[in-house]
Amino acid sequence: MSFSVPVKDMLFAMEHLANLDQVTQIPGFEDANLETAQAVLEECAKLCEGVIEPLNIAGDMHPSSLNDGVVTTTAGFKEAFAQFAEGGWQGLQHPVDFGGQGLPKTIGAACLEMLNSANLSFALCPLLTDGAIEALLMAGSDELKAIYLEKLISGQWTGTMNLTEPQAGSDLSLVRTKAEPLPDGSYKIFGTKIFITYGEHDMAENIVHLVLARVAGAPEGVKGISLFVVPKFLVNSDGSLGARNDAHCVSIEHKMGIKASPTAVLQFGDHGGAIGYLVGEENRGLEYMFIMMNAARLGVGVQGIALGERAYQRALAYAKDRKQGRDALTGEALVSIDKHPDVRRMLLLMKSRVEACRAMAYYTASLLDRVHIGGADAEQQKRDLFLAEFMIPLVKGGGTEMSIDVTSLGVQVHGGMGFIEETGAAQHLRDARITAIYEGTTAIQANDLIGRKIAREQGATIKAVIAEMRADAARLDGDLAAIGARQQAAIDAVDKAVDWIVANFKSDPKATHAGAVPFLFLLGIVAGGWQMGRAAVIARSRMAGGDSDPFWAAKLATTRFFADHFLTQAAGLAESVVAGAAGVLEIADDSF
Repeated sequence: MSFSVPVKDMLFAMEHLANLDQVTQIPGFEDANLETAQAVLEECAKLCEGVIEPLNIAGDMHPSSLNDGVVTTTAGFKEAFAQFAEGGWQGLQHPVDFGGQGLPKTIGAACLEMLNSANLSFALCPLLTDGAIEALLMAGSDELKAIYLEKLISGQWTGTMNLTEPQAGSDLSLVRTKAEPLPDGSYKIFGTKIFITYGEHDMAENIVHLVLARVAGAPEGVKGISLFVVPKFLVNSDGSLGARNDAHCVSIEHKMGIKASPTAVLQFGDHGGAIGYLVGEENRGLEYMFIMMNAARLGVGVQGIALGERAYQRALAYAKDRKQGRDALTGEALVSIDKHPDVRRMLLLMKSRVEACRAMAYYTASLLDRVHIGGADAEQQKRDLFLAEFMIPLVKGGGTEMSIDVTSLGVQVHGGMGFIEETGAAQHLRDARITAIYEGTTAIQANDLIGRKIAREQGATIKAVIAEMRADAARLDGDLAAIGARQQAAIDAVDKAVDWIVANFKSDPKATHAGAVPFLFLLGIVAGGWQMGRAAVIARSRMAGGDSDPFWAAKLATTRFFADHFLTQAAGLAESVVAGAAGVLEIADDSF
């Protein structure tokens, strides 16, 4: 089946839920209005639908390969990436000073979503490059910016993020890669990095590795980690490529999904030392790397939404085409399976969760626009920053866990044919599974949420969000009162869980951490319902004004479904948070 970018819902979320009009008031974004957004999205959709999506199945069946240290990507990837770069898509949301288009992240999030829907394996390369760009913009010296940013933003070069080592996964305090200072101010890098997405490939002239390493004498743990630029090819003073650096791919992983994306094991310094250049100051590498991580976490959340959308479209097309069984009411024989109640339920489970997560992601992107560019008073900017940091774990954790559930439902809608690779449904599930693991697992997102975002500030930000949720829920009156009641009850559940976390985080940290993931699920559902409720109010207003576009009726129906099938889970999840620790912690180690 052909993939169709949901431009209409993207523009709706952008205009009405992410408040694009507020973003256009920020200096530098004045021209990024709805008309501009629509033109950009439609042009990006042409590339994604016509060039990148047709390579998706080919990439799954014929992944990237490694021979003598050289990675060859799936046939067609190199040419497609050249079109992507020539179109200026890598630089869409990066500064014009370095050759970018300078558009807001609010628009960039939608383009990222459709790129990932079209071909997740392909889209991973630009995502990691975006992270490298963000880190250099925030922490790089003027010299590093001058050498690397324009080439990265143009897509001529690509970027990677090198954190993980064989003994150091999520616990970066165990990083052993060494950096030895040289008289000219550069460093020699020695060590092994694993799980490096697009750590070696043939789609760009150079690969700019951002590498975590320890300088001799640095403090133990995460406080002694520094960040370095280690290019595949050294760069001459005139900007041309010089000698091959001592950074080599020694293997690529054989994976469950995202098969076309080469996941490399990189060896630094086997032949005398890889030359690296310090980013910012020594021992502040983790701080800088988190700039990349935050950008990547939002991006991975969008990946989840993208896969959910793709799986939903495939399942819907199959359900409309597949004829089987009788209509339960009329007795009509051989009806398409989308007429059967449970198939409709599954399709709505998919549709409503994707739309709720999309709304949260675009809303978060708009907050980041306001934070990073400015245009507001200091207090408002501080609030936007807190709120953005609060929302990112929900987008990443919620969006990726959603994608696993939704792509699994996509297989279920297909029945036995979903288990057959030829339908394409299985690939979405296989691809989705990694999204809840890389760039910080769901548990890491959840523990960050309750620790850094709630307990540390005694729930101040989330209490402000709860108040805003309640105010918006109060607008769900009249014919939307049933949705409003569901929303208010779900907010009560969040309030209860927050109070318990704040009261117990210091005195009983194990208990609060035991409930962290259920709390993330709880808050993700309620925040999604919040955005869907806002959408319903807008849809009602449009219909009352005489707008007969079926889009609005569908939005109301989808919101009602979300309220009845997801917001009703809130009370149970809250109980898991406040009373579920005993079941987790009291079982003896030898009872597993």
